[in-house]
Amino acid sequence: MSDLPRKAVTRTAKLAALPLGFAGRATWGLGKRIGGRSAELVARELQQRTAEQLFKVLGELKGGAMKFGQALSVFESALPEEVAGPYRAALTKLQDAAPPMPTRTVHAVLEERLGAEWRELFLEFEDKPAAAASIGQVHRAVWHDGREVAVKVQYPGAGEALLSDLTQLSRFARLLGPLVPGMDIKPLIAEMRDRVSEELDYALEAEAQRIHAEEFADDPDVVVPAVVHRAEQILVTEWMDGVPLAEVIADGTEAQRDRAGQLLARFLFSGPARTGLLHADPHPGNFRLLPGADEDEGPEGWRLGVLDFGTVDRLPGGLPETIGTCLRMAVTGEAETVYELLCAEGFVKESVALDPDTVLEYLLPIIEPAEAEAFAFSRGWMRTQAARIADPRSPAHQLGKRLNLPPSYLLIHRVTLSTIGVLCQLNATVRLRDELVEWLPGFEEPDPV
Repeated sequence: MSDLPRKAVTRTAKLAALPLGFAGRATWGLGKRIGGRSAELVARELQQRTAEQLFKVLGELKGGAMKFGQALSVFESALPEEVAGPYRAALTKLQDAAPPMPTRTVHAVLEERLGAEWRELFLEFEDKPAAAASIGQVHRAVWHDGREVAVKVQYPGAGEALLSDLTQLSRFARLLGPLVPGMDIKPLIAEMRDRVSEELDYALEAEAQRIHAEEFADDPDVVVPAVVHRAEQILVTEWMDGVPLAEVIADGTEAQRDRAGQLLARFLFSGPARTGLLHADPHPGNFRLLPGADEDEGPEGWRLGVLDFGTVDRLPGGLPETIGTCLRMAVTGEAETVYELLCAEGFVKESVALDPDTVLEYLLPIIEPAEAEAFAFSRGWMRTQAARIADPRSPAHQLGKRLNLPPSYLLIHRVTLSTIGVLCQLNATVRLRDELVEWLPGFEEPDPV
C-alpha cells in the first residue's frame, strides 16, 4: 500500500473485518479444545493469531488505527513471553514505520502549504521518507541556512481517517481486551478521540516543542530539536540522529538500557515542573539515545533525544501535588490517609466504600519502584502486575472496577502506565525515587516549621 486510504468505506471495511476474524479464531480455538489440546495452550495461540492480524491491519491503515496500535505496543511487556515474542517485531514496526505516501502527494502538499517555490527553502530534500507514522511522515532535508532538518508532512485526509478509525475501533473495544490484560481499552480510544484536533494542529505541536527546546537547550541529559519553520500541515525542526529506543530495547547493552530508562523517567517527571507540559505520547518511536561527545565519559554522558510533541497535557502548576503526597503516604503504608486523599480527589465516588488496605495493595505497581533505591523493571514484573489486575477472582480486579478516574488525571494516568511499560521493555534498573524527590511535588516530606 503506497497511500493513506482516505475513503471511509475502505477503512471501515478493513477494520470491520477484524471482529469477524476474531470470531473465526474463537471457533477454531473451540475446535482445538474439543480435539484435546489444553485451554491454556489454545488461548495463547488464539491470542497470538489475533494480535498478528490486528497489528498487520493497524500498520497498513496508519491514521487512528495505527495510533491505537502504537499505544497498545508499549504494553506488550504485560503479555506472556510465548505470546509476546512472536509478534514483538510487528509491534516495534508500528512505533516508527508505516507505508509511505507517494512522492507526488508529498510534493503537492508542500507546494500547497509552502508555495510554488517551496524547493528554494531547501538546499536538499530527500523524497524518500526517513520515518512514517500515524498522521504524517518525516523527510530529511537541508534548510536554506545549511541546517539539517526534519520535515514533517501531514497525510491528506488524516483528520477524517483518525476519527473514522477510532469510532470503528471503539465498537469492538471489548474484543481487544485480552491483548492487554488488566487494561480497559475503551477509555483509551475515547481519550484519543478527544485529542484528535490537537494532534492535527501543527501550530500547537510547534509551540509545545519550542517551549521544551528552549527549556532543555543547555540540559546535559535531554535534547529537544528546535523548531525551524511551521505552516499548516507542515512542521520543520532540526534533525536529530541517535539510536532509536526500539533498537535499545532489542539489542542495547545493560548500560544503554539503564541510562535510557533513567533519562526517560527524568524527562517524564521533570517536564511538567520545568515547562508546564507533559509529553503524552511515550512510545519508543519518539525517543533516541544520543552518545556523548566524549567517548571516555561512558554511559553517564549519553543523552535522551525527544521527538513528537503533538500530544501534551497542559499542567501550568506541574504534576498535581496530590499525586506526590499520595505516593509518599503509600510508600510509608499510611492506607487511611491515602484513601482519604483519593476520595477527596474523586478517585473514589461518594456512593462507594472501599477497604483502605485493599486500595493500597492495588497501588503496588507504583509503590514498589518508588520505595526502592533502584528498581529493576522487567517484563516478568509487568506480567505479574497485569495478571493480578486482570484476574476476575483477585481483590485488585474487583477494586479496579469500582475506582473512578477523574478526567483531569486521565492523560497523566495513561502516560505513567505507558512509561512503566517502556521501562519494562527496556529491562532497565532505574533510580526512580531520585527523580520523584527532585521533580514530583508533594513526594518529599515537608520540612517541619
